[in-house]
Amino acid sequence: MTKYFKRNWTETRGDEFDSWGTCIYYFEVDDEGIPTKQMELYENGNRLRYHIERIFDDYGKLGDQPLDLKEFGKYKIGKDEFESEWQ
Repeated sequence: MTKYFKRNWTETRGDEFDSWGTCIYYFEVDDEGIPTKQMELYENGNRLRYHIERIFDDYGKLGDQPLDLKEFGKYKIGKDEFESEWQ
């Protein structure tokens, strides 16, 4: 069953794009917690989207490790909220 999460990240990237600021991560994951879609919304307005047809670019990549579904339980959101931001 597909699950959706939204998590604020309070640290900056720590790379050449550090000036983008902190971000909010959105994840769509499969039953095992593997991200199938991932979005990063940065303080400066940059929005990165990754999915099976766009796994990486010059700024980042789709996560390839499962999320800890127990840990992420408190960050669960509905599909509608995820899709609203994805669009």
